[in-house]
Amino acid sequence: MSKILDITNLQVDLLTEKGIGKAVRGINLTLEEGEIHGIVGESGCGKTVTAKSILRLHDEKKIEYRGNIFYGTENTNLLTLKEKNMNSFRGKKIAYVPQNPMTSFDNLYTIGEQIAETIREHLKLSKKEAWQRSLELLEQVGVTPADKRARQYPYEFSGGMLQRTMIALAISCNPSILIADEATTALDVTMQARVLALLKKLRDETGMAILCITHNFGVVAEICDTVTVMYAGTIVESGDVGTIFHNSKHPYTQALIKNIPKSTTKREKLLTIPGNPPEITDKVEGCPYAARCFYAEDICFHKVPQAKEIEKGHIVSCHME
Repeated sequence: MSKILDITNLQVDLLTEKGIGKAVRGINLTLEEGEIHGIVGESGCGKTVTAKSILRLHDEKKIEYRGNIFYGTENTNLLTLKEKNMNSFRGKKIAYVPQNPMTSFDNLYTIGEQIAETIREHLKLSKKEAWQRSLELLEQVGVTPADKRARQYPYEFSGGMLQRTMIALAISCNPSILIADEATTALDVTMQARVLALLKKLRDETGMAILCITHNFGVVAEICDTVTVMYAGTIVESGDVGTIFHNSKHPYTQALIKNIPKSTTKREKLLTIPGNPPEITDKVEGCPYAARCFYAEDICFHKVPQAKEIEKGHIVSCHME
C-alpha cells in the first residue's frame, strides 16, 4: 500500500470570541490506500477540525492553516490550492460524511434528486444516467426499495436511513478517501452495527481509504486498522489497533480504554479523569495532559514531549516513555 494522505505539522488557529484559539497544534498523520484509520478523543480535542481541514470546509476568514496536507501519489498540497481547484477534490476525490445527516439534506427536494445533482456536477452524466446511478447507490447501502425511497423526501426517513443515504451520497463519485465524522453517534446500537458493517464492506469492495472520526473506542475496535489518539489539539499516541488496545503507553489512552463499558453482569464503576482539558485559547506549556495525569512529574509541566517511535508504527508523545 502507498500513502493516499500525508498530513505534516498541521496547525489550525480559529478566531473566537476570546481571541485566537489553537484548535490543532502541529499534528502528523498518514493514511494508506485501503486503510481504515480512526481518530479518537473526547469532544473538543480537534478531531473534527482536523477532518474539515483536509477539505478546507471552514470559513477561511476566521481560520488560519499552517503545515501541509498532501494528497495522492502526486503529493498535491491541499492547503495551497486555489478555491476553484479545491472544488475538484471535494466530493469527487475526498468525500465527507458529517455528524448530523438530518441537517445535510434539503427537505424541499427528494433524496434521489439530491444524489443525482451531485453525480451530474462531478461526473457530467445525463439526468437519466444520474438518476439510475442514484438508485444503484441506494441499493448498495441498503436503502430499499430504491425506486420508492429515491422519490421520498428527507423528513420521511429515519435517522439510520438518512445516515446510510448520506454515505451513498458521499460515495456517489467514487472517491479515494471517505471521511466519516461521528457516523454512528445518534444511532441505536443495532443501526450503529449496520453502518459500521457498511463502511467496512465499502472499503473491501472499492478499496477506498476511510478516516473514521469518533469519541468511541468501541467503534475503533470494530472497524479500524490503525488509530490516532488526540488530546487538546495534539496527537498523544498512534499505532495499529491491536497494539493500542493491548500495549498502550500514554496515560490518556490507557484511561480511555479503561472506560470502555464491559459486557458483564457485574456493575463496575468507570474510571473518571479528573479536571478538564485546556481551552483552545489557553497557553499550554509542556504536556497538555499534565494537569490531569496521575503520573506527571515536573518536566511534564514545562517541556513539550516529543513524539517517539517505541516500536514499528507505534508512536507516543510522553516524557515517561
